[in-house]
Amino acid sequence: MDEDPPVGTAQGLFHFTDGALAYAGPYLHDHDSPVHTHSFVEIAFVVSGEGVHNCLNGRNLVRPGDVILLRPGVWHGYANCSDLSVYNCCFSSELLRRELSWTREDPLLGYLLWAGPYSSSARGMLMTTLDPPVFDECLSHLDALAALRHQPQQRHRGDVIGRLSLLFSQLGQSVMPAEPGVAEGHGSAHPAVGRAMRLLEADLARPWTLLDLANELHLTPRHLVRLFNTATGLPPMAYLAQIRAEHAALLLLHSDEPVTGIGRSVGWPDQNYFARRFKAHYGLSATTYRKRFATEAAHLDDSGASMSPVKGRDRLPLDDPDDVTARGSRS
Repeated sequence: MDEDPPVGTAQGLFHFTDGALAYAGPYLHDHDSPVHTHSFVEIAFVVSGEGVHNCLNGRNLVRPGDVILLRPGVWHGYANCSDLSVYNCCFSSELLRRELSWTREDPLLGYLLWAGPYSSSARGMLMTTLDPPVFDECLSHLDALAALRHQPQQRHRGDVIGRLSLLFSQLGQSVMPAEPGVAEGHGSAHPAVGRAMRLLEADLARPWTLLDLANELHLTPRHLVRLFNTATGLPPMAYLAQIRAEHAALLLLHSDEPVTGIGRSVGWPDQNYFARRFKAHYGLSATTYRKRFATEAAHLDDSGASMSPVKGRDRLPLDDPDDVTARGSRS
């Protein structure tokens, strides 16, 4: 490719630095890509070639037209690559919670970016295959995002957000009909759902109960569960567990706080319970997750550093039967 993406690199973690909104750019996997993780949302569009995508959900052959969306903290890699060219789109979850918070209330985008990856079967990831015209339309938005990389952010923030919105719309229309149990066109989510999400995200350490949350919103627990399930496919407490695990993963990657302290900070003070919940989400114990990923930090910045992990350090093998839970539901 013409130039390296603006990502600073170390072992197996990619993360944004302050000020970076998003990044889009092509990457050629002419060799296997070791398992790694990142603290931003990543959407990978397979442009050409083929390879095997490996993640907690297992191994899947990917070919042109395939798209993979991963929430922050999810680990993945590529094996058996044969000139696998992937167009990556990366953006921070903070961007979703701020400028793109409206996507929560949209039936298509709410599923694509929030409810779908958070479902127990998805384990933080969605995969789909786009028809060629839709895929080409997505590539045009990616090219526009890539062209904005070297433009002043303060003057083109709206352009970046607009292009991301158009990209999400194309993906959302393609993903929604293919997902069983998700009715297309059932209208916007009730405003209480978005407020509930924001309340939970703002105070993860609080010992939330369904009754507490319902009281904050002046709803009955039963009515809140019905609204939340209709909009997201999840009950509120299941959503809380998802964002607690995701935030714990980011603290493990980016802080030196003891594992016990991280459990308390996300609302799981019982360490045995924290251990079970974290491993249910990521297939690895919190200690192993930190050991294998946190010592290799890569970040998306504006300096033009390389995205490839540093060679010669220990990385998570593609199969780790002692620690990776390939199947099983989240409790």
